[in-house]
Amino acid sequence: MVVRLKNRLQSWWTSADAVMRGKAVESVAYEIDELVNIFGILVLGAFIGIPSPPVHVSMELLPLMDEELAVMLDRIMTAHDPLGDLFSVFSID
Repeated sequence: MVVRLKNRLQSWWTSADAVMRGKAVESVAYEIDELVNIFGILVLGAFIGIPSPPVHVSMELLPLMDEELAVMLDRIMTAHDPLGDLFSVFSID
């Protein structure tokens, strides 16, 4: 009886641990995408009217920013529903 209860608790704990680790990884990945987006906006802000570094610095960094540009384009696609993008991280139904 005690062994069975211990096995059930251990399996429940393992499942809960896996779920929480998955959510933590998703949250960190979302935060990384947000930081990459903010970096792209800071560097390339002159193109959208935000004060930014000198244009020659932005132009020198432009060939190296392919990942940042991809994230920025993805953010443009989801810009119409920012709350939906935020709630997708928190799994709110």
